[in-house]
Amino acid sequence: MHDRAESPLRTRQLIHFPIIHTPADMGTLDKAVQRATVHKSGVRGWRHKRRAVEQMWTAIERILQELPLPFPQVRLYQDGLPVCGKEQEIVNKLARQGSRNHQLLLDLMQRGATLEGTESAQLLRQEYAAVKRQLSRSGGSHPARGEDPAATGPDSTGILARRNRFIAQRINETLRPGETGILFLGMLHHVAEFLEQDIEISYPLKPPSNKVTS
Repeated sequence: MHDRAESPLRTRQLIHFPIIHTPADMGTLDKAVQRATVHKSGVRGWRHKRRAVEQMWTAIERILQELPLPFPQVRLYQDGLPVCGKEQEIVNKLARQGSRNHQLLLDLMQRGATLEGTESAQLLRQEYAAVKRQLSRSGGSHPARGEDPAATGPDSTGILARRNRFIAQRINETLRPGETGILFLGMLHHVAEFLEQDIEISYPLKPPSNKVTS
């Protein structure tokens, strides 16, 4: 832990973008999530959500184009990207499938940023199973993962909290003094309170809407 009063040269910056996942990010859950959204909000609501997600990614891309980032000193942290040794392969695959999130990661990497595995593979597997169970029990009436249904069921809430702690610890361990991290993380995640004190966090869009910490 570091004191925030130390020299600014020691300060680590973290730019946090709370995000909504696109269908290309959802993998095999895409169809089930689409059905759940249509069941809850109707076809018009589903289309509106899709437009809102696209607009969000356009805004994020514009912000990152305008920020004067020192890319060789930038590290990228991504929701759903496990620490596994195949991080770039996963990003390449999802980018090819049309994920604007992962296409943006590739663009930032080409500009010199370093990709970091961000999540526990075990916790991601547990969450995937929990989301499938929740969608099955709800018969398609539960919110889509755009709002992160990983946090909607009783067993899922604990998984999300553990993911928050793991993600924060990864940032604490890998983001070096003087570097800038860029974190793309679902809107219901909340990691700020688990970050070490010398990490200064900013939200170019807006902070996450909820806390899931226990």
